[in-house]
Amino acid sequence: MTTAARTREEIVAHNIALVEEHFHNEAPDTVDKAIALYSDDIVWEGPSRGLVYRDAADVKEMYLGIYRSLKMHSHTQLHRFATEEWVFDDCIYVGTLVGDEMANMPFPVGTRISVRLVHAFQIRDGKICRENAYELWRKEGDITVNDDIPEGAVTTYYD
Repeated sequence: MTTAARTREEIVAHNIALVEEHFHNEAPDTVDKAIALYSDDIVWEGPSRGLVYRDAADVKEMYLGIYRSLKMHSHTQLHRFATEEWVFDDCIYVGTLVGDEMANMPFPVGTRISVRLVHAFQIRDGKICRENAYELWRKEGDITVNDDIPEGAVTTYYD
């Protein structure tokens, strides 16, 4: 079914499901499935670290560097909503930097961090054509870690 033949609600539901599938596959063993959800002209941008990738293979290598550099302890899902063209996701990750394969990381290996991460995914023709990752890197326990966590937010613990 083409985008034009679907209702607004069907398009929004598809976009949410697409991003959920992308996040579900952001792991070393399934990263190829996450990358397969990108359009041929993907743009991945991480403005806080000055990163822009325009090739899916480069995005994959960036993800693999994250997996080798960051041991995740928890994820708290704050907000996720979509329109016909965009999906926005707001969450908090807590982890420890265990490697140095993340470009322009503001903290050294060994730092326990809390990152507030807002994604803006642009969807075109059923694929992700842009992923903007707005990362706010903080040391866990620092005064700058003062998030307004909505009632009912779900935290998943990994260790």
